[in-house]
Amino acid sequence: MNDEPKAENDAVSEKRSRSSFIVHRSSLKNRQKGFTLIELIVVVTIIGILAAIAVVNVKNAQRKAQETALRDDLTQMRKAIDNFYADKQRYPTDLNELVPDYLRKIPLDPITKQADWEQIQDVPKPDEVADTNTDNANMGPGIIDVKSKAVGQTLDHVAYGEL
Repeated sequence: MNDEPKAENDAVSEKRSRSSFIVHRSSLKNRQKGFTLIELIVVVTIIGILAAIAVVNVKNAQRKAQETALRDDLTQMRKAIDNFYADKQRYPTDLNELVPDYLRKIPLDPITKQADWEQIQDVPKPDEVADTNTDNANMGPGIIDVKSKAVGQTLDHVAYGEL
C-alpha cells in the first residue's frame, strides 16, 4: 500500500508536467510570428545612419568632380596659350584668339558656370620693344595665364584662384 500513494503521486506529477508542456507548446503555436518593435527600431536607425553617410559622400563626389573639371580646363587653356606662343612668338591678347585653332571653345568654369576667367597679363619689360602684329600694329601685353574667378576653396583647402 505504501507503494501505491507514491506511484499515484508520480503519475499525477508526470501528468502535470506533461500538461504544462502541452500548454506551453500550444501557447507557442498560438503566438504570432514577426519582429518586435525594438528590432524594427534598430533596423530603421541603422538604415538612417547609412543613408546619411551616403548623402555626404555623394555631395563630396560632386564637388570633387567639379574641382577635377576645373583643373583640367585650366590645364587645357594653359597648353593652348603655350602653343599659341610657340606658333606666333607672342601671347594672345584675348582668350577668343585661341578659338578655333587651339581650343574648340572657351570652356565654362565648372564652379561658377560662366566662361569668365581671370586673365593674367604679361608685364612687358621696359627695355623690350612692344609686340606688333603683321601690320606692325602694337598688340599690347598678352595673356600668359588664366585662373578661376570662383570664390572659395577646394576640398584640399586651396583657393580656386590659386589653381
